[in-house]
Amino acid sequence: LDGIEKIMGISGKTLPEVTSFVHGTTLATNAIIERRGAKTALVATDGFRDVLEIGTESRYDQYELALVRPRPLVDRPLRFTVRERMDARGNVLLPLDEAQLLEIAAELKAQEIQSVGVSFLHSFMNPSHEKRAAEILKAAVPGLYVSISCEVCPEIREYERTSTTVANAYLRPLCQTYLGGLDGVAGEVTVMTSAGGLVSLGDGARLPASLLLSGPAGGVRAAAAAAVASGWPDAVTFDMGGTSTDVCLVLDGEPAPAGERSVAGLAIRLPSLDVHTVGAGGGSIASLDRGGSLVVGPLSAGAVPGPACYGQGGSAPTVTDADLVAGRYPEGAVLPGIGELDVAAARRALNEAGVTAADVIAVVDANMQEAVRAVTVARGVDPAGLALVAFGGAGPLNAVAVARALDMAAVIVPARAGVLSAVGCLTAPRQHDLVRTWPGGSDVTGLVEALDALAREAGALIEGSEVETALDCRFEGQSHEIRVGSIEEFPAAHQLHNGYTRADTPIEVVAIRATARVASPVGGDTLPAGRRTSVEGPAVIAEADCTIWVPDGWRADPHPTSGALILTRTSGRTR
Repeated sequence: LDGIEKIMGISGKTLPEVTSFVHGTTLATNAIIERRGAKTALVATDGFRDVLEIGTESRYDQYELALVRPRPLVDRPLRFTVRERMDARGNVLLPLDEAQLLEIAAELKAQEIQSVGVSFLHSFMNPSHEKRAAEILKAAVPGLYVSISCEVCPEIREYERTSTTVANAYLRPLCQTYLGGLDGVAGEVTVMTSAGGLVSLGDGARLPASLLLSGPAGGVRAAAAAAVASGWPDAVTFDMGGTSTDVCLVLDGEPAPAGERSVAGLAIRLPSLDVHTVGAGGGSIASLDRGGSLVVGPLSAGAVPGPACYGQGGSAPTVTDADLVAGRYPEGAVLPGIGELDVAAARRALNEAGVTAADVIAVVDANMQEAVRAVTVARGVDPAGLALVAFGGAGPLNAVAVARALDMAAVIVPARAGVLSAVGCLTAPRQHDLVRTWPGGSDVTGLVEALDALAREAGALIEGSEVETALDCRFEGQSHEIRVGSIEEFPAAHQLHNGYTRADTPIEVVAIRATARVASPVGGDTLPAGRRTSVEGPAVIAEADCTIWVPDGWRADPHPTSGALILTRTSGRTR
């Protein structure tokens, strides 16, 4: 707010000239990673106290003999159970024991619990017990934040649903306070969600687990818009910052969705863009492991002390140091707030670690190539037909090497590439997502009516919205689903994702979805100064928010309307 007040030349806690204030935040993500959320408890069905630790019994690293699982957000002494039970159809087998719940409420008060998650078995089929539990707990413990799974994640999968509900409870007090501080600063204040849409401050504070991809989602939205405006509706977004690289597949102008993701090793089952992240950024540290192999990342030098070439006390060699030594920064390059980059310090750091700039760049490029393959080849999509949209402070420096290795058609560097996640907030739609578990499996009697009802419910949440419906489907006997527009689309989607289909196997519907959207009233990238001339490689293009490397055999041409630079080969492609 201080920064905006200075830019606009006004003072005070409100921004009277601003009609719309759009915000993307890493608050929720950082709170999970750094474990600085609220003191939280869990109330579960009797017998399900340890769902958070049992999880799915899968090993995220199958070769690590001494595997250390992420610590649950709620320790065992603060996980309570209550007698109640629903069957898989939502029929009451055992009524909610309200007297026992009052005893739990007294313990929550004694333990000074700030927030609680309630996740009962099969509540997605019948939420009555969870809703009654919320009423009792709020009345018994004034000021207690209560998150119930039937409102946070009304879907099958006990662990994922419970994990998501607990994460939401863990974040609510912190996010409520933070987002509440923005209330009233402008005519309309919205916040970016993991699904790449905007919601009100109230909705964001009520469901803060939906904000865990808030920042990167904005970049993906803007990158997709820039790709379409530049004539490439099929692309991969490539966001390389200081610590990590985020990539996402875009087809027909729309970023790929994901129904679930992992944050700091915890399952979060909420609508999200399908962003794949690797620990490869400008600040990623290069070192030799015990076997003498070169490793780049995931450890990072951070902003302070930063790369050795920043001259702020850093001594570990980073990708930025390697880029500088390799000539990817212009001679005498000066960064705002840092000053002239120290190439001698960068060389010294690389030499003392026993690594070369070329090798560091080769390793980090290989890591990023695998990330792009994960969202293209692994999804049944040939990257050779796609453009790579490079943004973030380090993305335009490294994008061509990735595109060249995967034989991609072009690299797009949007206008204001270094701050594209902020630009993405302006291009994002107002959006609301609803999901309901489908109880019928392969029996789809009444499915059309259920979808229509859900669509009407979603449309009523945002005036003037367009509503899109989808289904989560699988073949009978499978444990994971694919999201499609209709049952008829599922066999082809399964063939694309998995390389085979099952013509004689019944198709089950697991969940129905509806998304209401209203397009952003703001749009249109403008052609910035300095992007009016074509450049032949090898060349370095230094801009205020990023540096663009155009290697030999490539050229950069300004797009006539989108404001992006389009990097293409001057020599023939492999395909």
